[in-house]
Amino acid sequence: MPAGRRLLVLDGDAGPWLPPGWDVVPQCGGGLDERLAAAFAHAARRAPGSPALLVGMDTPQLDPAVLAESLSPAHRAGADAWYGPAADGGFWALGLAHPTERLARRLLRGVPMSTSRTGAALLDRLAAERLTVRHLPVMTDVDTIQDARRVAAEAPHTGFAAHLRTIDTAPEFAG
Repeated sequence: MPAGRRLLVLDGDAGPWLPPGWDVVPQCGGGLDERLAAAFAHAARRAPGSPALLVGMDTPQLDPAVLAESLSPAHRAGADAWYGPAADGGFWALGLAHPTERLARRLLRGVPMSTSRTGAALLDRLAAERLTVRHLPVMTDVDTIQDARRVAAEAPHTGFAAHLRTIDTAPEFAG
């Protein structure tokens, strides 16, 4: 999808799997709330004044067209934030029209992660900041093999689904 800058916050080294055009920065330590806040801080430093969208890596069924429409200039007007809810109560995406390190910390630090209330807690923080939030579609994030199979069934033509089929048919995993 069109983007002014692509930033990957990574724990480890980028390999040949990373397409050209990506900036890579090291992931900081701490809990997930700290790491997400730091990712927005990196984005704000790299492109001050530009919007940033953080997308989790556990939604392989995400179609760039979903984001392209939702984040198009026509749909961005008046939005301060974008929220992508996950079916399990978490979230798969968070976008900020004007990210700053301070705002990211206020929104994310202390939010309990990986619970059925994570998304609700984040929405409460967004409301407390009086941000106009646009909602993205609900998606299933892949936390378990059952989630993986559900996502692969929903998006059978993706590389993720094809790879999962090879795993599911491997003798050591079959059954």
